[in-house]
Amino acid sequence: MRSTWLPVWVLLSSLLPGLVIFLLPQGQRRTRTTLNLAAAVTKLGLTLFMAWGVFQGRHYETRVPFLPNADLVLRADTFSLLFILLSAVLWFVTTIYAVGYLEGTEHLSRFFGFFSLCVASTMGIALAGNLLTFFLFYEMLTLSTYPLVIHKGTPDALRAGNVYLRYTLTGATLLLAGVVLLYVLAGAVEFTERGALWGAVEHRTGLQVAFVLMIAGLGVKAALVPLHGWLPVAMVAPAPVSALLHAVAVVKAGAFGITRVIYDVYGVYLVHDLGVMRPLAVVAGITILYGSLRALQQGDLKRRLAYSTVSQVAYIVVGVSIFGTVSTIGGLVHLVHQGVMKITLFFCAGNFAEELHVHRVRDLRGVGRRMPLTMGAFTIAALGMIGIPPVAGFITKWYLGIGALEAKEPWLVGVLLMSSLLNAGYFLPILYSAWFQAPQQEWEPNPRRWEIGLSLLLPTLTTAALSLAMGLFAGWEFSPLSWTKLITEREFRP
Repeated sequence: MRSTWLPVWVLLSSLLPGLVIFLLPQGQRRTRTTLNLAAAVTKLGLTLFMAWGVFQGRHYETRVPFLPNADLVLRADTFSLLFILLSAVLWFVTTIYAVGYLEGTEHLSRFFGFFSLCVASTMGIALAGNLLTFFLFYEMLTLSTYPLVIHKGTPDALRAGNVYLRYTLTGATLLLAGVVLLYVLAGAVEFTERGALWGAVEHRTGLQVAFVLMIAGLGVKAALVPLHGWLPVAMVAPAPVSALLHAVAVVKAGAFGITRVIYDVYGVYLVHDLGVMRPLAVVAGITILYGSLRALQQGDLKRRLAYSTVSQVAYIVVGVSIFGTVSTIGGLVHLVHQGVMKITLFFCAGNFAEELHVHRVRDLRGVGRRMPLTMGAFTIAALGMIGIPPVAGFITKWYLGIGALEAKEPWLVGVLLMSSLLNAGYFLPILYSAWFQAPQQEWEPNPRRWEIGLSLLLPTLTTAALSLAMGLFAGWEFSPLSWTKLITEREFRP
């Protein structure tokens, strides 16, 4: 069964409200909040409906003529839905969080307008059915996130925005060069299970060059070393923006794009034959260790989490660049697991900053006594990042480790073990200090019933619960793990 309208409505469910929000005066708080929440609920409902349809064998595709022999294509498949569902769920909770976090600040219509455009761009990336559509939405994401990075308007924010643009526009140039070269070699390329170029043997050198260009371009947003420099700098943005950049939008778009190129453009067998998978895996392995080492050195909490993201997103890349089904499952499922755990950590960091004005790691002493629910959520997500069961991060590292051995890449097991030790090194001292040490200062008594407003607390507890549930119920038929197994089986089908 084929439907042409649903992908468009999924896209428009955030695009149209965003355009309306731009026009709202600052004082129309209730209207703006209603539009934001209604759009988030609508997108989540449409996404769940589409996921159920794909599970039942339905086909959703929209095709619009654009360039000669190159259409704009929106298509829902099993892989795109993994990213779409993650984005829809986390956009919903982040919207609630952002409404509470930014209450009383200026330029809210501008913020939430670009916030909605950012999510629409992410959905377009996920639904893109060919390289042309992917590239257009990929650049729309850059333009829509820049105003969010500089939202505060401070000199530090403007500097961070300039760094962000320099990196991302350079990445865009490399990506465009790779797309154009591939178009010259093979014509318009659509995303296809097992790869649109599957079985190709001509233009071997050209295909290798195009692959390197595209991966380098995508590697900027995925924050692969040495292309990661923009990410820690962008932490001057408000906490909801940081959460969105790390868990849903920019870095995930880069990792998602790398996976698309490997599996649905080239095909895993062709990429393996071209000899470009292991170099990519080595770069990702270096990124894992480098990000963890730099996180260990950071005194600012958000910068520590930023370098943790550099490391953690590389798990996705290393999983999909090791030739084997089990490692691929580990990489793909981490796309979801890392997003849910990392957004929890940034929500917690935002709560600490908003309620106690705490930004540095050393000032978290005793915070568990003052904000036990937020610190409990932080603890769950941090243990997951380390890889301690039963949190979702353990599932990722288990499959990556077994996959590395299956693919005869034992060096990766060493990288995973070293990274887990480093993860413990920069998270466990925070947990010990927060729960077991006396605070350095006396915080003012909390006048509210809860430790912080419910619009900030409930999203934090929700994503922490999801981090735990994805580990405890990983074997459930509709879990992210089961869904990634389905994707992997189709991609490796001979």
